[in-house]
Amino acid sequence: MLCLAVSAMLPAPPAKSKKKAGDSKRVYLIHADELTYDRWRNNGAQVLRGNVQFEHDGAHLYCDSANYFEPSNSFEAWGNVKMVQGDTLSLTSDYGYYDGNDKTLEAKTFTSGKQVVLKNRTTTLYTDTLYFDRLDNMGYYDEGGKLVDKATTLTSIHGEYHTDTKDAFFMDDVVMVDKKFNLTTDTLIYNTQTKLAHIVGPSDIVSGKSHIYSERGYYNTTNEQAELLDRSRLNNDGRTLISDSIWYDGVGGVSEAFRNVVYQDSVNRNALYCNYGYYNDAIGYAMCTDSAMAVDFSQRDSLYIHADTFKVFSHNLDTDSVYRVLHAYNKVRAYRIDIQAVCDSLVYNTQDSCMTLYRDPIVWNLEQQLLGEEIKIYMKDSVIDHAHVINQAFSIEKLREDKAFNQVSSQEMFAFFQEGEMHEARAVGNVQVVFYPEDDSDSSYVGLISMTTEQLKLFFDKRKLDYIWAPAPDGVMYPMSQIPPEKRYLTGFYWFDYVRPISKQDIFNWRPKAAGSELKAQRKRDAGAARKGMDKVGIAL
Repeated sequence: MLCLAVSAMLPAPPAKSKKKAGDSKRVYLIHADELTYDRWRNNGAQVLRGNVQFEHDGAHLYCDSANYFEPSNSFEAWGNVKMVQGDTLSLTSDYGYYDGNDKTLEAKTFTSGKQVVLKNRTTTLYTDTLYFDRLDNMGYYDEGGKLVDKATTLTSIHGEYHTDTKDAFFMDDVVMVDKKFNLTTDTLIYNTQTKLAHIVGPSDIVSGKSHIYSERGYYNTTNEQAELLDRSRLNNDGRTLISDSIWYDGVGGVSEAFRNVVYQDSVNRNALYCNYGYYNDAIGYAMCTDSAMAVDFSQRDSLYIHADTFKVFSHNLDTDSVYRVLHAYNKVRAYRIDIQAVCDSLVYNTQDSCMTLYRDPIVWNLEQQLLGEEIKIYMKDSVIDHAHVINQAFSIEKLREDKAFNQVSSQEMFAFFQEGEMHEARAVGNVQVVFYPEDDSDSSYVGLISMTTEQLKLFFDKRKLDYIWAPAPDGVMYPMSQIPPEKRYLTGFYWFDYVRPISKQDIFNWRPKAAGSELKAQRKRDAGAARKGMDKVGIAL
């Protein structure tokens, strides 16, 4: 006993231990500048000081001083604590407790401004207290931590990092900061090898003016590709996109939306619905199809338009003269309470605010029907300003009298509007008219006027025809009881009420014209002739 006590009081030479072959469970003391031992003090620990080094199953542990509990195969370490495993993983702290049986290390820091640091290749984890399990190759914390992976930084209250699979799990007050966005959520899974961030809970992603809300999806921080599921929502400067799933390529600026797609623009007060949408931000190109519907709610009553496909082309991007052209095709149908339309295809140009309807277009307003080979509608401040019907223009108004219709046919027609209501119409070239004048006293019809002329002007007052002007007309008026049946209708007359959309739901039900009633395209007049005819009636466009 005396010899043992004396030896414990004297400085000890550096201690070294050799690992037994085939024994991977035992913690080996490799080196210490000083070793002391008193079985009655320090809980029976060997007290080590100076350049202390342990080795256990491929891991090397260093510290300034330690209490080594050989019977329990564990030790406590203080000062410049460091664990190195292979050439890819290291951990540093102020304090550590290592259990060789469980292969776990509890690491802490007590120095202000200093943290426990776990490094695994290009990934670094910072926290005040870290628990590292070598059996599962996992480090975890419960009081706040930060993981830095190249340009990506993640912070959370609770987190764990697997050094073998490179998976990191974060919970509570999770914040992910990348070079182009910030993500906040309550739960996130991130793989430092694949660079995939998996969203598994309510999450907000902010990038410039863009704000994404998603509860499930993933984002690749390397190629900036994302897939967002479960009705994720994207907001950007008053514009909102919602879909069952959204795929986005940040590098190429391409995004796709699938199933139940809803796009709303609160700035321009319009919306788009479909089951598939595509957008290329670099060239300003957009396309949507499959049950596609565009809605304009800039006016008191909303306008609904359906087509098989919508496409948007942008021109002069990044300039002050940028404009866009919308193409809608095929089987276009539109509905608003006061106006309806059908055609094969439609083009809208924001440069001149002109909407052009192609191939058998028909437009209805109350009891009026307008058709031709091509119809151009010009807008001003989202309200119709004037319209131009080109070739085989035909205007029909259904009257109270059974089978009675006011009719005008011509090569071209023009209509002018004030505050959305037509106040004047003009017909040019080979004008034919069937008109039922009314008695001023009782509004009864007094007969039928059938005439032809080269020019015609119609003036309206509060949506009602006020009077007609025509130079040198050739015609005749028939009393109501003496109207010849062949004079009641102009050549090419058809009342297409069975084609007309009757509700916003009905725009999805395509009903073609009856066989034989389609317009057959005629050779158009040359531009000079058209302009000459317009000049005659004083049209100023």
